[in-house]
Amino acid sequence: MIYTFAVLLIFQSLGEGCSYLLHLPVPGPVIGMLLLFFFLLIKKDLAAKLMPTTQEFLRHLSLLFIPAGVGIMVHGQRIMAEWLPIVIALIFSTAVSIVVTALVARWLQK
Repeated sequence: MIYTFAVLLIFQSLGEGCSYLLHLPVPGPVIGMLLLFFFLLIKKDLAAKLMPTTQEFLRHLSLLFIPAGVGIMVHGQRIMAEWLPIVIALIFSTAVSIVVTALVARWLQK
């Protein structure tokens, strides 16, 4: 388990470093996930070593939404004041996600 934590933290740190040093508009953890993805494509045996721990992470993924829930409660007044743009953004982003997912699925089925 410690090995998996170390690998994940290393790639997150690399992503944070790239984002900070290159002044990228992409969050560091996203860059770290992409780096980890490409590394796993190169080193396929590492995925099997990380699998048990990452499966446990996914089982407890709902705990990661607690900070977001607290943030919504803290900024509740602002959310109530700006509810229309938030709803429009949520509907638009959901529609875009569905369309992109469908197109990728169709492309992968070929």
